[in-house]
Amino acid sequence: MRRRPSLNLAYRIVVGVVGAAVLATGILAIPYPGPGWLILFAGLAILGTEFMWAKRALRWTRARYDAWTGWVRRQPAVVRIGVIVLTGAIVLVTLWLVNALGLVAGWVGLHWDSVQSPLT
Repeated sequence: MRRRPSLNLAYRIVVGVVGAAVLATGILAIPYPGPGWLILFAGLAILGTEFMWAKRALRWTRARYDAWTGWVRRQPAVVRIGVIVLTGAIVLVTLWLVNALGLVAGWVGLHWDSVQSPLT
């Protein structure tokens, strides 16, 4: 494939599009429960198969992630709980902003103005 420039270019474009889509999904999923960081690392790994900058970004991001999780583990329980509470608050605010809370409230018959997104 590397000997055929047009085929190589098409392959690199496909890898770039797929890797960017997976990376973007991972970035959006980070604050939510689930595998957000794993998806982000997968996107960088996909991109890293063809792009050196992505390999470097994957190594750098992984090192920062490991440093962060190590730091959190060494903290007292009150700090770890604070990180969890802050993460939960970020999740709730983003769900409120995209009107997910208003949508679910409507499903169960609650029509509270306070759960409706200010952006809708």
